[in-house]
Amino acid sequence: MDAKQLQELMQGKIDDMPHKAHRVVAYLLSNMREASFRSIGEVADELRVSKAQLVRVARMLGFTGYAELKDALQSAILDQVNPAAMLVKSRDGEENLPHTILRMEHANLEDTWAQLDGDKSAQFCTMVQGAQTVYCVGWGISSLVAEHLFMRLRVMGVNGFLLKRGSLTLTEQVRAVRPEDLMVVCELPSYVVEVTESIRDCADRGVPVISLTDSPAAPTCRFASLHLFASAGSPTFGSSIVGPLFLVNVLTSLLALSLGDAAHQAMEAQATFLHDTRIFHPIFGLKY
Repeated sequence: MDAKQLQELMQGKIDDMPHKAHRVVAYLLSNMREASFRSIGEVADELRVSKAQLVRVARMLGFTGYAELKDALQSAILDQVNPAAMLVKSRDGEENLPHTILRMEHANLEDTWAQLDGDKSAQFCTMVQGAQTVYCVGWGISSLVAEHLFMRLRVMGVNGFLLKRGSLTLTEQVRAVRPEDLMVVCELPSYVVEVTESIRDCADRGVPVISLTDSPAAPTCRFASLHLFASAGSPTFGSSIVGPLFLVNVLTSLLALSLGDAAHQAMEAQATFLHDTRIFHPIFGLKY
């Protein structure tokens, strides 16, 4: 059963359901991705209903129980992000692919901007400034976002450190992180078990965590005290990093203003470095 079929099933039954069941199905329709990753207990707590109520709703929809409904939700979501399936869908579509990508990237930027909360941005700046070391962690394509954040922090003179899979696993690397530090985890689909376990280990030891991701369904969100969201949709394959990179640009620019003289001094040193003609051709512009 694909996502469209599952949605049609729920939409076809929702109007005839009693109030509580109607509310559960309405939640599932609006939050398919989140529901597919959450446990039955987490969904029950979110909706303030019993686990038994969720089981009854699953049976009303024709499933043997909530576990089978959750499997259907997960299959529907995984089918939506399957790279080969997405590429076939784009190939068989009638629209011009470059224009589709352009529209989606514009939507990613607009959606990321809409989710950018002023209070959360200020909290990000406060947490970074209060940390002894800021660890930026990512895996796969998410590591590109983490590295961009790390680079910008270092340019501003912030004691940043990049963690990504290499000769040491993330599990081994995070052992050095202390409660006086800060962990910023960048996580786009596919979500990685080792990243989740590493972040959980840090949180269990009292390390504050900031989650920069595309959805509240990301497993790392459970261990973060601050959640920052960026839209990362793509019409073909993989996750787009345009929205997440835009978010990093905005947050670090606000951080630079918040740091004041400290950031100014660090950028003066960076300007001197950029004028080193052994490395750069200044005539072509000096940006880093």
